[in-house]
Amino acid sequence: MPRENRKRGKKHKKVTEPEPPAHEVQDVSYVNNVETDQGQPSWIVSAPDREDANPEARFGYVDADVKAYFRTVDGQIRSWQEEDLTPEDGNDVDPNEERRLFFMAALTEMSDKEKQLATDPDCSIVLERMIYSMDDFIRRVFMDKFMGSFDILVKHRFASHVLQTFFTVAADTISRESRGIFPSVPESEDQGELRTLTQLVLDCCEELLPSFQSLIMDPFGSHVMRALILLLSPKASGSSNGSQSTLRSKKSAAWKAKQGPLKSVFNDGKGKASESSHKNLPQEFHAVSRKFVRVIRDELGENEVRALAASKVASPVLQMLVEVEADEGIHDEPGSLMDCVLVGIITACHNESSASHEPSDYVNTLLRDQTSSHLLETLVSRSPENAFNVIWTTYFRGKLARLSAHPVANFVTAKVVERANEAQLVETCTELADAWPKIIRSSRSGVLKALIDRAAALKRHGAEILEAVYLAFELTSEDERKLLVPCATCLLPLSEYRSITSKPEPKEDPNRSKYGRQKVEDPLEPKVQGALLLQSMLLLPEPHNLAVVESIACLPIENCIKLAHHPVSSRVLDALIDSPNVPFKCKRNFILSFMGNYHTLVDDRIGSRVGDRCWNFADTYLKAREKIARSLITFDTALAASYYGKYFARNLNLHLLKRKPDEWKEMQSERRRAAQEQSSASHGKHQLAPAQPSSVAAGSSRAAHTPVDDEEHGGKKRKRKERQGDEIDALFETKLGKKVKRSALADADPSDPAPCNRQDDATGQQDATLESVLGAIRAAPKDDKGRHRDGKRKKAR
Repeated sequence: MPRENRKRGKKHKKVTEPEPPAHEVQDVSYVNNVETDQGQPSWIVSAPDREDANPEARFGYVDADVKAYFRTVDGQIRSWQEEDLTPEDGNDVDPNEERRLFFMAALTEMSDKEKQLATDPDCSIVLERMIYSMDDFIRRVFMDKFMGSFDILVKHRFASHVLQTFFTVAADTISRESRGIFPSVPESEDQGELRTLTQLVLDCCEELLPSFQSLIMDPFGSHVMRALILLLSPKASGSSNGSQSTLRSKKSAAWKAKQGPLKSVFNDGKGKASESSHKNLPQEFHAVSRKFVRVIRDELGENEVRALAASKVASPVLQMLVEVEADEGIHDEPGSLMDCVLVGIITACHNESSASHEPSDYVNTLLRDQTSSHLLETLVSRSPENAFNVIWTTYFRGKLARLSAHPVANFVTAKVVERANEAQLVETCTELADAWPKIIRSSRSGVLKALIDRAAALKRHGAEILEAVYLAFELTSEDERKLLVPCATCLLPLSEYRSITSKPEPKEDPNRSKYGRQKVEDPLEPKVQGALLLQSMLLLPEPHNLAVVESIACLPIENCIKLAHHPVSSRVLDALIDSPNVPFKCKRNFILSFMGNYHTLVDDRIGSRVGDRCWNFADTYLKAREKIARSLITFDTALAASYYGKYFARNLNLHLLKRKPDEWKEMQSERRRAAQEQSSASHGKHQLAPAQPSSVAAGSSRAAHTPVDDEEHGGKKRKRKERQGDEIDALFETKLGKKVKRSALADADPSDPAPCNRQDDATGQQDATLESVLGAIRAAPKDDKGRHRDGKRKKAR
């Protein structure tokens, strides 16, 4: 190819005249027929309002300067949310004042741009961050700006997350409004009456009700409807740990976690969802939540409802609607959502033809589907008693061995076992007798844990449950059953556990770089499932939970300390102390089993917590605390040097124990009594800590105080007196009573006419005290050699 014909870059197609955008094409007939009543020329016509004009920015784009300003707002608020709001010492300025001024300036800039900012990819997260710091009045104004546009905003990629966050935080404001707590609203003649947030939510529901069936299948509108249903019916979350697992997917929750903590930037408690906020909800919310259920019932057929269960987008919403049905008491009706998904089981129960109900392939598919199994768990948990018995007979009886080892169906089976009656419980133990080792080897311990929990709730059939545990881990003889805790923590049957422990530990290659070493999973690493099994067994009645206690007692102290140092297995030791069914004698023997090894136990991040729990449980009157403390006197230096052990040593106060055992016992009794009173007291906003007795200050450390620097006439500051040791404090308190400290200045009596002279009085009392002590030493009786009886020769003057 000739050199002049070779060119760099991409080939360009022939340039054609650009066609005008769709929103600029004018309808000629519309232009010709336009009326000019307002005095404008006929050719000046605004573009028709087309829905597909700007799908990503339906309300316009945000100006570049405004977007840059809100980036600054985002950075400032994020830095405030990541730090704790603690006022500096000696600073009387309200730390909230600066933040309020900055926040109000951002709200002023946001005015009349809410829809544009919500649909912007960069500014939507800024709105989410600001929602947590809004007060009740600003939230009402913010939602009022969105009225009439919810149908568009709910289906928007970025605005949907803003609405989801707003509905999540609005529960606190609605709770206060239901109790009659309203903010002061400024009067304005230009604007109309501002509706309450409760009324705004009801109006929003009426706006979204006609398109509800399409919104639950929309990828962006689905999670907004979940947040709205949760606001109307808080019990519809279906999870014990909160509603985040229902509202957000793992991907969405991971993205939100990268945004840092989202909370209020003020220290008034706003933005934190409280448990009491869901207890005071308006009665109108129940009626609206029933309307959403009725819309799906009336507008969708049975096959369409079943199709929602298999959808990853609509299945969580359908799960929450089933919860709403159960809470409102309309689930036990023919044609309900629960009846549609269960293929007519409730209808068959009402027609008394449940005995001949045929199993459905659709329900068997839900049982093994990764998405729909969550819905089936809800159906099993909330179904009526007669419908549950039909589900048990039709889909689970005779199939428990296969379902318990299935990677998905075992979760539904565990929910079924949690609700089983006594006859079904015994039937489960009999059917799974030969399948337990296979279930444990496949790490599917959920059914076994549910079986133990159900037996603990019924307080029956503990022997059958204990035998099932022994069969699961292949523990037949009495000696083998002592290895229950080691086998259960690593979730291995006895044969595999012994084969692993009998092998020598692999030696590490010294020539291999530590950065190139691959992490190999230890088969003896404690697993969460095994720890949960042992914790559930400790809740069984007394004759049956002793299997775990005796197994722990048979462990060598080194292995028991290893369990206490692991973050997973240490929970088992905590459950042993906290379980109300474990005898007190067994708990005390467990605490005393660490005698002589507490310094090793508490020299760890996790082990120190176990040591604190043991110390708090130890009873002073049975001398358990004294035995523990005396065993650690020789390790006082090692505890003080330990990073974690020093905190445990502070509770022991070994110096006071060595000098004054009686005062040490009294101090421990006072601490225990104060802890009991504090735990039983009502939870108030300002709860003061119990004051320490005088022996505490005299025993180990002096009361913390801030030295006062007084200026002399020449303007120089006095030198601070050196702090005296513990022995000098004890000498002053023993001989002449407790010394007056400078910390009394902080607690000055307002009725004192001259509180400023207390420091001088304290200094004079110290001088008088010193002279009295020296006089007492001079007056002490002497022996025949002229020495004092304490062995020190009197100095010549």
